Amino acid sequence: MASILLAYLAGVLTIAAPCILPLLPIVLAPALTAGAGFRRRGLPLLLGLAAAFAVTASLAAAGGWAVAANQYGRAAGLAFVALFGLAMMWPALAARLTAPLVAAGSRLAERFSPAAAPGGDSTVVSSLALGLATGLTWAPCAGPILGLILSAAALHGPGPGTTVALFFYALGAATPLAVVMIGGDRLARVLPPGVLRWAEGMRRVAGGAVVATAVISAAGLDTRLFLGVPALPTDRVERVLVKVLGAHDSGVAHAATLPATNLLPQPPLTGPLADVLKARAWVNTPGLASGDLRGHVVLVNFWTYSCINCLRTLPHVRQWAAQYKDQGLVVVGVHTPEFAFERDVDNITKAAATLDVTYPVAVDNDYRIWRAFDNQAWPALYLVNADGRVIYQAFGEGDYDKTERVIRKALADAQAMPAAQGPAAQRPAAQVKVEGTQAAADLNDLGSPETYVGYGEGQRYSGGDDIVADAPARYRPAGSLRLNRWTLGGDWTVGREFATAGQAGARIAYRFHARDLHLVLAPGADGQPVRFRVRIDGAAPGADHGTDVDADGVGTVRAAKLYQLVRQAGPVADHTFEIEFLDPGARAYAFTFG
Repeated sequence: MASILLAYLAGVLTIAAPCILPLLPIVLAPALTAGAGFRRRGLPLLLGLAAAFAVTASLAAAGGWAVAANQYGRAAGLAFVALFGLAMMWPALAARLTAPLVAAGSRLAERFSPAAAPGGDSTVVSSLALGLATGLTWAPCAGPILGLILSAAALHGPGPGTTVALFFYALGAATPLAVVMIGGDRLARVLPPGVLRWAEGMRRVAGGAVVATAVISAAGLDTRLFLGVPALPTDRVERVLVKVLGAHDSGVAHAATLPATNLLPQPPLTGPLADVLKARAWVNTPGLASGDLRGHVVLVNFWTYSCINCLRTLPHVRQWAAQYKDQGLVVVGVHTPEFAFERDVDNITKAAATLDVTYPVAVDNDYRIWRAFDNQAWPALYLVNADGRVIYQAFGEGDYDKTERVIRKALADAQAMPAAQGPAAQRPAAQVKVEGTQAAADLNDLGSPETYVGYGEGQRYSGGDDIVADAPARYRPAGSLRLNRWTLGGDWTVGREFATAGQAGARIAYRFHARDLHLVLAPGADGQPVRFRVRIDGAAPGADHGTDVDADGVGTVRAAKLYQLVRQAGPVADHTFEIEFLDPGARAYAFTFG
């Protein structure tokens, strides 16, 4: 009995949580439809919601076919909710959609009460159907009490006790909604006729809100949109309730002794995270299993080791991995290559060690994980909460403070970091010390774009000779270059992905405006080191040299990677960069700037 009371009270408390917001348009919109009171419209809806939520949440603990069935049920529920919203917006559509329900209601009335058959209507049936559909789609915030119920189901399997507790939890959530619905219904009865003329317009607006809610939920945007909505600190109240009432119920008392990280259900791993486990090779680990990710908050970082934007993001990802590991955060790198040499697992392993990447890295040479996340860019961050849903994504550099706040909140929601709900959640993100190629770009003075040397994506080339694809040729450099134009000099073979220096003395020049200039380089096919010399406006770089050259501009290509060749120490201005290769065989891929 205590567990049922706990579940009901926890449900009532959800009125203060952001996750109740998606329900509001759905459960309140019917109040704008005249001709039925709370008992015939509101009550069936709320009971249907509670029943559907209890059954689907119980089955989720069974795993396997039940999880897949829940996914289909959720899709069907969202479709029904969207149709309901459209019906509110267009009465003609409503009449057509409810015709089968009207017929069903008449048949039921005729069977059980023949005298009532002529007046049979579908209000109760349609409201119950809407409630069932809504219950299939609702995902409440998992506070301590709901976490106890679901974790017990995950450990011991679903059963009647779990279903009853979940039903009363949903009834608790429905109780404050019922109060609002009853109040709205009574208010509508006493409003003057002049005000009621606006009801039709309000009904259409409410229908639009219902459709928008269904679309947002189907797209998985609901959690992201409500992430920043403030909520009352109900967790503390729930913990007190568990302490007061839990001792009187052996099932709840047993669940309350579970570690905090086990308070959430752990269904079989599904969605894009399941594809992470299918990586054919790993760095820093023999591989991950479902248990390493299921039930955890997971940060997935798409990167590639020669991408300058990825390198500048790594210090922040490394810090989050270290700082929040003990609170339950799992960081997984997904290395998806841009260039062919980035497919070599040995190269990735060496780069990870050089860059101090110690967390697991999945090698995604076949782009399987990239496609599973529908990713579009390097770098990209995806935060997956403890129930397996992607709740946040960030592309490119920046927004590190925002990302860290989302990580903290996700950990708090997973009951893995209670301190994140107090002062610790408000403290600013820790400062990250970076240097060399991983230092943040000087965006105020960044006037040059990423530029590829291979003809596949090459742009802005200037020279006395046209590019000859996939064949050796001698190139005459342009006499002068406009900003963001580049040129070749000497013997080169220009391929789709890179250009290869045919002999000593081959040169590339680029007119740029940025603090930093980088060039992705690799040694020749024989793997022998290639020496080079860098000049800025015809002179040695001096204090403006990058980390991969000295003040005289001398450096060596020993491995396939991104080389920082220029870092201006003074004010940023337009300059002409030139690199001359002192040995043949060097491969030049792409310029990047910062």
